Amino acid sequence: MNDEQDSPSRHLAAMRTLRLLTITSLLWGFCLLPPSELWALEKYGRPLPEMEGAHDQSEERWVHGYLLTGAFMHNPSFAARPDNSGLVGLRHMIHLETDIYKEYLQFYTDQNFFSDRKTGWISLSEWDSVYAFTGAIQNWGWRLQYERDAPLDRNGLIQAYADTLVTYRPADARSLSWWRSAFPEQNLTVYAGGGWLFHNQTYFARPDNSGRALFRYVAHADLDLYRNRVVLFVDGNFFTDRSASNVLQPSEFDLVMGLAVRYQDMEIALIHERDMPLDREGLVQRYTALQLRYEFEWTKSSSPANIAKGGHHAIR
Repeated sequence: MNDEQDSPSRHLAAMRTLRLLTITSLLWGFCLLPPSELWALEKYGRPLPEMEGAHDQSEERWVHGYLLTGAFMHNPSFAARPDNSGLVGLRHMIHLETDIYKEYLQFYTDQNFFSDRKTGWISLSEWDSVYAFTGAIQNWGWRLQYERDAPLDRNGLIQAYADTLVTYRPADARSLSWWRSAFPEQNLTVYAGGGWLFHNQTYFARPDNSGRALFRYVAHADLDLYRNRVVLFVDGNFFTDRSASNVLQPSEFDLVMGLAVRYQDMEIALIHERDMPLDREGLVQRYTALQLRYEFEWTKSSSPANIAKGGHHAIR
């Protein structure tokens, strides 16, 4: 009789142990490499984890986006301008997106501003603009993007390119019954893909501004540790050099790793970046930053035309 009563307790204890071991293994896998070989982040905001669930999706969105500001607490080598001069002190960004036709066709823009800690933390030294069309069909995603990185406080080098990207996102881990049983409060989402910089005169293939990028390989993972309120994320980018003998071999590796904590529409994240060459010795750009992000949306009922007709103002 005692054995029958103890059986559910043993089963529950075993499930808790399995849950703890799996989460520990995932965290160990993310952190197995030493920091000098692990960190990096692209300047634009798309690699940041999605803040899904922050808003009511029952109403069609008109404009969705977020504001971001960050301080580069430790920055030994991440440049403040496209010509690799200065060192970034602060970053400010606005991200805006709108649905043109459901999830199949969307438009977004990222506007990034950086300051140079060597010439003052307040005045801006670089402006990076991104404009893109994107969409999704089932598990496949696509993007057509133009980016232009330019100095603000002086004349100098401008880096610009246009590219296309295709990604595949398998089903979330939460779709698996064994995962839901073992980790009811956690989730794991991943995607990977490849891109082609079809127009590129000045976007380089390495952090030291050598070569010209041709292909891009990407991979991304979000590990939701607790109800999308604590998220560990990692994002990797490989670039190839169109002037190299092997245009498919990566010449640069940029990798993101961060930990985000959320409350309603707010998020604070600790991020470390390392951009490094792969096919030769050269400049490595890296930093550690603390970023604050605020998400907002403007629904169809709160559009200017609808408000003029007496519609409900529903900015969240």
